[in-house]
Order: sequence, then structure tokens, then C-alpha cells
Amino acid sequence: MKTEEQIAAKKRFAGEAKPSMKRRDDHHDYRSRRIYLITLAVEGRRPLLGRLMGNPFTEPDAPDYPHVELTPLGDAVSKAWYTIPRYHHEIEIIALQVMPDHIHGILFVKEFMPEGLGKAILGFKQGCNKAYRAFLAQSLPAVNPATPAHSSVDQATPAHSSVEQVAPACSSVEQAAVPQQPTPSPPSLISDRSHGLLFERGYNDSILLRDGQLAAMKRYLAENPFRLAMKRARPEFLRVRLNVNVCGTPCSAVGNLALLSTPNKLRVRISRSIDPALLEQEKARFLAAARAGAVLVSPAISPGEKAITRAAFDEGLPLIVLLDYGLAPMSKPSGERFRACSEGRLLLLSPFPHTNQRITITRQVCEALNGLAWVISGGK
Repeated sequence: MKTEEQIAAKKRFAGEAKPSMKRRDDHHDYRSRRIYLITLAVEGRRPLLGRLMGNPFTEPDAPDYPHVELTPLGDAVSKAWYTIPRYHHEIEIIALQVMPDHIHGILFVKEFMPEGLGKAILGFKQGCNKAYRAFLAQSLPAVNPATPAHSSVDQATPAHSSVEQVAPACSSVEQAAVPQQPTPSPPSLISDRSHGLLFERGYNDSILLRDGQLAAMKRYLAENPFRLAMKRARPEFLRVRLNVNVCGTPCSAVGNLALLSTPNKLRVRISRSIDPALLEQEKARFLAAARAGAVLVSPAISPGEKAITRAAFDEGLPLIVLLDYGLAPMSKPSGERFRACSEGRLLLLSPFPHTNQRITITRQVCEALNGLAWVISGGK
């Protein structure tokens, strides 16, 4: 199947996808009792809320394990988050993780909310905007009403902008990754969107629907500083790359691209109807090859493929896993896959466009992924 046909097949089965990560669930009543993971990003993704500190290669209980040191503005945002129940008694705060340029928080709507969750998030953002404008007013130079606004910036603004004063110099892990901040607008313009609003418009939410999700999301929040520090320490493995040419097929990718250059690559394709004894033989064969230096390639669709790739993953053997969903520029591998990518033993590839919707994998998509695995492995 050609790439164009793969993409068309994916779009047919995905339906019309919403382009924004700040989507709402059209079939969910946001006034109802539920637990939500909320994500808010700072306008322009400026690191105003904190500084990333620590070393991602230390143990979790070490004093210098990655963490975020809050700026005064970040501290104000944190305090505002914990005041939400004061204004909305239906809500209980479960967790919060403030990052340099965004926040993640978990909220529990304990009972029916007449005005809905969005009203509470809007009130929180308005409180943060008030704190943000206060910080801007304190840090920006005074403007002479008789002097044009542009010249007041040119003549009176110190070498470091107010953005840098609110968010001081970053740690050694962060310095290389933070771009130079633009010169801010004068106080008379702080109502402008880019200077009067702290967070981007809208927000992203994930609704907890299954057992075990709350514990997983708490871990995700707690590990965010580590993940950011590791991503900055190992950008070659943890930065999503788009339109990577993989044997003539454009793919999105994250992980160790050098695995594609390994001479010996083996496709793992196992029938759903395989005899259990034969599956064990195949698993032993693939693992032995991987221990000898081969890279296993598979979409890991059938139970047998999943069993073999899981066994290889648990041993720390190199893997190329093909995904039935595309990666976005801000995508990150989760959990165990994140660590495996950071260690250079995993590559995630997808020939399909990114979509926000979860869909059931189809026969056409399975065939396309298995076909790409066959090409990558040189027909083996």
C-alpha cells in the first residue's frame, strides 16, 4: 500500500478529527461528577512560572533530582489553584504540578456543578491574569505620558526584560533550550493579549474513565520535571521529528533513529491463531537474535507480537515499534516508553497523520503497518 493510500485509509476510519488539543468531549456533561486532568499553557510558552533544577541522571530520592523552583508568579498561580474550592464547593483539589511554561492539575468534581467545569477554570485564569498584570506593573519601567510608548521601551528598558525578571536565569539543564525573550510592551499596553493574559485561551482536559487512571495521572504529574530535564538532556532521542524518510515513506518519529541503520533488523509478525508451544519457540528465536544485536521491528498488534515485543522490552533489547497514530510536534512517549527512548533502545514510528481521536485499528491499517515493518527489515 502506498503512503497516500495509507493516509487516506487512516482518515476514512478516523473521521473528522478536531485539530486542537484543547478539544472538549462533545458527549460529556462537564457539570457532572468526574475527575479531570487539566493542562494550561502560558501564552507563547514563556517560562514565567519556574526554573527547572536538578539532574535527570540521579536517583529519585536524591536532593538534586529534577524539580521546578517556582518564581513569585508561579507561586501565585499555585496558591490560586488551591483556592478554587473556595469559590466552587463542588470541586476538590487532588494534585498540581507547576512547570516553567505550563501547569497540570487534577480536579475532582464531587457533585453536580450548575455552571460547569469551564466556569471554574475561567475564574482561576482570571485570578492568574490579575497576578500577572501586577507583576508586569511592578517590573516594567514607568512611562512618561508625554513620551511615545515605543521610545519609552527603547530608552528605559534595562538589559534584561521584565519576563526575565519574573523568571530568573535558568539552571544549566535549561539554559540552552530557553530562547531569548522579546522586549515587553510598556505598562500602557499590558491589556494586550500577549501581555495581559498569562495563559493561552482554552485548556486541555482528560477525563478519567477507568480504574487505575488516577494513580497513573498522579505519577505523570510527579514525573513531569524529570521528563522535561531528560528531554533537554537527550533531545536527539526525545524530540519528535516529522516527515522522516523511512524507506521512501514519510513518518513521524521519536526515539533513536540510528536503530534504522542497524544492519540486522527482524520483523516480528505472529498469527493470532499460533499454537502456544510454537509461540514460545518464536519468542526464544527472536530474543536470541536481539541479544546477538538484531533490532526487532513490529507494530505489535496480535497477542503473540505483543508478547514477544514486551519480553524484548523488559530485557532492554532494541526495538522499532510502528504506531497506528501519528505523532504531533509536542507529543511525548509515556511511562516506560519515555525511559526506553531516552536510553536509545526504542524508536516509535508512524506513517499516519496525527489525530486527536482514538479509533479502532482496521485490517487496512494493520496491513499497512506490517508492510512497512517488512520493508524496514529488508524483507526478513
